[in-house]
Amino acid sequence: MKFIDEASIFVKAGDGGRGCVSFRREKFIPKGGPDGGDGGKGGDVIILTTSRRRTLYQFRYKKIFKAKNGQYGQGGQKSGKNGEDLIIEVPPGTLIVNADTGETIKDCISDGESFIIAKSGLGGKGNRRFSTSTNRAPRYAQPGLPGEFFNLKLDLKLLADVGIVGFPNAGKSTLISRISSARPKVADYPFTTLTPNLGVVSTDWGEPFVVADTPGLIEGAHEGTGLGIKFLRHIERNRTLLHLIDCTTIDPEDPLQSYNAINQELAGFSSKLVEKQQIIVLNKMDMPETEKSAAAFRAAVENKPVYEISAITGSGVDELVCELNKIINTPDIDTGIDTDTDDND
Repeated sequence: MKFIDEASIFVKAGDGGRGCVSFRREKFIPKGGPDGGDGGKGGDVIILTTSRRRTLYQFRYKKIFKAKNGQYGQGGQKSGKNGEDLIIEVPPGTLIVNADTGETIKDCISDGESFIIAKSGLGGKGNRRFSTSTNRAPRYAQPGLPGEFFNLKLDLKLLADVGIVGFPNAGKSTLISRISSARPKVADYPFTTLTPNLGVVSTDWGEPFVVADTPGLIEGAHEGTGLGIKFLRHIERNRTLLHLIDCTTIDPEDPLQSYNAINQELAGFSSKLVEKQQIIVLNKMDMPETEKSAAAFRAAVENKPVYEISAITGSGVDELVCELNKIINTPDIDTGIDTDTDDND
C-alpha cells in the first residue's frame, strides 16, 4: 500500500432544484390558482475529521466529489426533496488549501470536528410564490441556484503513527524497510537519511499504520544542530515514538547514555515530546556480545519494557509490529497534534 500524504480533489455542492409551474385543476373549480411547489436545496459537501482515517489513501483514485442536487418542485404545492449532504472523511492533521488561490481554508485538528467546505444552492420558488392580486396566474418559477465548487489540495501534516527516533546509524532505515514496502537508503555510515521516509505497515489485526524513519538526532538538535528544529517539529505530529538504540554502542558501565541523550534533546525542544509514549527497542542483537549490553540496559532502565530485535535478520520484528499495532489501535491514544502554540514558535 502506498502512503499518500498529499491529494488534489474537486468538490461540488448540489444545485438547488427548479421550482414548478403548475395550476390547480379540479372538476368543479374552473379557476384554480397556481400550486407549483418549490425546488429542494442541494446537498452540502462536509469535511469530517476522524481518527478512523490515518492517511489520504482514499483519495488516490477518487478525485471528484459531488453532493446530490435538490429535486424539482411539483404540482399540488409539493416541494422537491433536498439533496443529501456528502461527507468526506480526513485524518487529523489534514491541511485543506484552495488549490486555485493558495488560501488555507482549514487545518483539521480535532477528532470529530466538521465544517461545510462547499455550500449548496437553494431551491427555486414555485409559481404559487409569485401569485398577487394583479397577477393571479403567474406562469414562471425560479431555477435552482448552483452549489459552490472548489479545487482543493489536501496536505497531511500528521507525519506518522509511529516515529522512530535515535542516534544516526541505529538501524532506523533498515527497520522500516523490514516492516513495510518503503525502501530508504541504507548504508553503514551515519546520516544516510536526510529526509523522513514513510512506510505503511499492514497487519492482519487492524487498519494499516504509518511509520516514519526520520533523520538521526544528534546532541544540540533542539538548538538547531543538524536537522534540528525542522526534524523535531515533525516528531510532534507522531502518535507514539519508537526509541531505537544500537545495542553494539551500549557501554555496560553507562548503559543509558544514548537513551538519556535522545530524551534530553526531546525535552529541550518541548516537554510534550517526552510525555509521549515510547517503545524502547534494542537493535542489532545479531551482533556478538550484545547480550551483556542488553542485560545491563534492561537493569538500568528499571521496569520499562524493552524489545530486542535484529532489523537485518528479522529476529523479534514480528513481535514488535504486533505490539505497535495494539498501541496504535488503542482508543483515546494521543494523536500528537497540539492546538496550543508551542514554546519554540
